[in-house]
Amino acid sequence: MTAVITLPASLDEQNFEAVIEQLARLPEDAKVLVDARHCRFATPYGLTALLCLAQSRTEKPDFAPPEDDQTASYWARSSFFRYAEELYTMRGTVPRSRATGDSDVLLEVTPVARNEDVHAIVGRIQEKATQILVQKLDLDPRATMSFVMTLSEAASNIIEHAGRGGWVMVQRYNWSKRRVGRDVVQIAVNDAGVGFRKSLETSRARALADRWDDAVALESAVINGVSRLQDPGRGQGLKGIRGFVHRFDGKLTVRSGRARIAPVIPDWDEDLPRQDDLPFFPGTQLQVIIPKRVPRP
Repeated sequence: MTAVITLPASLDEQNFEAVIEQLARLPEDAKVLVDARHCRFATPYGLTALLCLAQSRTEKPDFAPPEDDQTASYWARSSFFRYAEELYTMRGTVPRSRATGDSDVLLEVTPVARNEDVHAIVGRIQEKATQILVQKLDLDPRATMSFVMTLSEAASNIIEHAGRGGWVMVQRYNWSKRRVGRDVVQIAVNDAGVGFRKSLETSRARALADRWDDAVALESAVINGVSRLQDPGRGQGLKGIRGFVHRFDGKLTVRSGRARIAPVIPDWDEDLPRQDDLPFFPGTQLQVIIPKRVPRP
């Protein structure tokens, strides 16, 4: 018997929790159909997390694509179906990707499994990042390097800690109707690997901790800069990401296992700094949102 996982109409970081809750009720080897027929919107986080969902199942899931032509076309342009067709059995028509010149997609869904993948991502996004950050978000041109380094560090974490490949996507949105009230750029870096808790099992933080769970491991890595690798300078990548996001009034969230933390929450957002005892989802899911600069009065 196939269990149906119904996607919400809007698939973003918060709404994807409803997908995880549905999965948590099922055995790991259960046959699953992911029903996206009525989904109308998906962020980079939502699309890359869907690929992680398929990677995490022991039996290849089925997938029903969105029925809305515009939604399906956008997913195709974002290269989602290019990789989803390898991980899912498609139960519906999948549109072919066509070049549109859409500059809002800074980086389509891109696999990360080797250091060469990270170098390729940096090379592809540098010129476009300058165009978007400076011309669309009114950020200082020097922010481009920090932005690219943030993306590079987040992608490198997949290689060093996940134990398997992951996914990256970057997109610009107009969020004028949301509380932030301006354009934003969103980075999503997701994997279905071992997660922070297992990755840091041999670290000093684990040895000193009175209790050890996903939340403690997340805080150790993201806030305290702990790394499982003992080389000097290790663990500073996530610290650098936090600094960049805070400096540009952005938001950072990281989910792993059963926990989620938001170590950088701007004034324009209302989120919880930490959530424990969430339904389990493998690996690590990182999201960065950088908004358009608001001139100081």
